[in-house]
Amino acid sequence: MDLKPRKIDVYIVSKFITTFFVALLLIIGIVIIFDISEKIDNFVAKEAPLKAIIVDYYLNFIPYFMNMFSPLFVFITVIFFTSKMAADSEIIAILSCGISFHRMMVPYIFSATLIAIFSLCLNLFIIPDANKTRLEFENQYVKTRFKSVGRNVHYQISPGEFVFAESFSSWNNTAYKFTLEKIVDNKLVSKISAESAVYNEEKDSWTLKKYFIREYNNDLTDKIRSGKQLDTTIALSSKDFYLTEKTVETLNYAELNQLIDTQKMRGDGNVKFALIEKNTRFALPFSAFILTIMGVALSSKKRRGGIGWNIGIGIALAFTYILFLRFSQMFVHTGTLPPAIALWLPNVVFAIIAGFLYRIAPK
Repeated sequence: MDLKPRKIDVYIVSKFITTFFVALLLIIGIVIIFDISEKIDNFVAKEAPLKAIIVDYYLNFIPYFMNMFSPLFVFITVIFFTSKMAADSEIIAILSCGISFHRMMVPYIFSATLIAIFSLCLNLFIIPDANKTRLEFENQYVKTRFKSVGRNVHYQISPGEFVFAESFSSWNNTAYKFTLEKIVDNKLVSKISAESAVYNEEKDSWTLKKYFIREYNNDLTDKIRSGKQLDTTIALSSKDFYLTEKTVETLNYAELNQLIDTQKMRGDGNVKFALIEKNTRFALPFSAFILTIMGVALSSKKRRGGIGWNIGIGIALAFTYILFLRFSQMFVHTGTLPPAIALWLPNVVFAIIAGFLYRIAPK
């Protein structure tokens, strides 16, 4: 296959990229208007500054929204301008000049590669930092600031060290009915119990109140110490009690991997949110290739109903893909499938559909 760049390649790439970003700008403008109308009461009631609304919230909302619905925009873009080319008999002219259908796909795949790289860069480098500011704004001006992880929290903070807290108060950074156990060779060697444990953010330490320390010896004797207050350092911070499904959206790739390793070591059930986020960051950009191939295969022929029929099919399939991607997360929450399989399953299914449509398209 001759891959030497031609004028038709530049034409298709420019059409693809231009239409994609124009569609993004139009839809983003509409979404922002609806979002303002929904949240205006919160902004007024909590006296959110105009600068914070524009800079901290909406400028950081745009990359998040762009990436979330990029499969929809890619599919609609391909369907729209390819259907128009077919309606204007441009595709017939291209094929009549000796350019095969497979060769015509090269600029499409090149454009999809640019969009996939763009989406991946957003996922790995831009959106996590943008989400920190956006979610902080939402916590301050739109909804309740924090949610704790609940009651009866169990963590393995390091190999052989286990923490238990009956409850945690976000108002005073205090864990109640606090216990720290140390186990060596499957034997309990020490146990610290306290009525409460207060976290000091400046010193990154905990203050145990009304504590008891019990150390177990090999000769079956034990040593007990107690007191009113004890300052100590533990591999645990108050942030560990604030982790929610939204927290993972603010972490870069290295921080996300570190959180996954830590939560797996602790036996934390919330690790599923981090695994979902990690796999989604790669699965979503990859969809640009699948939906581009599917879009070209569906819209490269002239139809009696015009481009409206193709656009309708494109929107339906794009929303189906997005819903399938969201629904696949339920397989992770229910434990039906591992995250790596569940989050890539929509790509696998739609890749098979795209392959079938592409095979019959030249006919």
